[in-house]
Amino acid sequence: MTVLIAGCGDLGTEAGLRFAAAGFSVLGWRRSPEKLPKQITGSAVDLAGDLPRIPADTDVVVIAVAADQRTEEAYRAAYVTGTANVLDALERDGVEPRRILFVSSTAVYGDADGGEVDEETPARPASATGAVILEAEQLLHARRPDAVVLRLSGIYGPGRTRLIDSVSAGTAVVPAGTQLTNRIHRDDAAAAIVHLATRVSHPAPLYVGVDMEPVELAEVLGFLAAELGRELPPAGETSSSRGGNRRLSNRRLLGTGFEFAYPTYREGYRAVLAGAGVRHP
Repeated sequence: MTVLIAGCGDLGTEAGLRFAAAGFSVLGWRRSPEKLPKQITGSAVDLAGDLPRIPADTDVVVIAVAADQRTEEAYRAAYVTGTANVLDALERDGVEPRRILFVSSTAVYGDADGGEVDEETPARPASATGAVILEAEQLLHARRPDAVVLRLSGIYGPGRTRLIDSVSAGTAVVPAGTQLTNRIHRDDAAAAIVHLATRVSHPAPLYVGVDMEPVELAEVLGFLAAELGRELPPAGETSSSRGGNRRLSNRRLLGTGFEFAYPTYREGYRAVLAGAGVRHP
């Protein structure tokens, strides 16, 4: 059977490789399909435009789009228009996949003043782009109530080294106050996509994808400084975190039997520092 990945960037490609390893035929839609590995059949597609025909044997559709700019217009084109176009193409071609999974973001939540946030927490986006992502979720569930939404927290991993680079360069700033962060390694995010698409018979409509340990940013920076043998600058004022001050919960995802390869930032960043894995172009 075929898995269609609509939006086959770094995360989508990693998920596609895992689907292929599980025996699926994988079709990746993206603007530059020549960059895809040989295990994924690429097709040049702009999700905001006309879409090609979808193979009749498509069993799973993963919508893993990314905006090319951090503007409301770019997010609307990618998330809302792109999702609607994929659903229209499925209807046009008479294809009814067993599972549709939409990769969303915990940006749909607002600040929780350090409190716990899970799937039952009302989504109150603090940004226009977060509101657009929530709109895309709602559009999807209105048309496919059985679809699965996976809200991912901050993704890090191979090639995603902003924090590491800031510590190495001596530009990191330790927050003077509380600044909680939530993250997930790229490989665990990809594994969660495959897990929810293929190994959970009756999934919930929504999951939060985050690792086992919400943590103060200061602690993460201190850990990286120790691993790199660098000194951290004194604490200072920083701009407020885009992630909001909250502790995301992964209890629902864990309840499906999912297991993390990198349960905390320690294992994940050590793997990144050791050069494990590659970022897919």
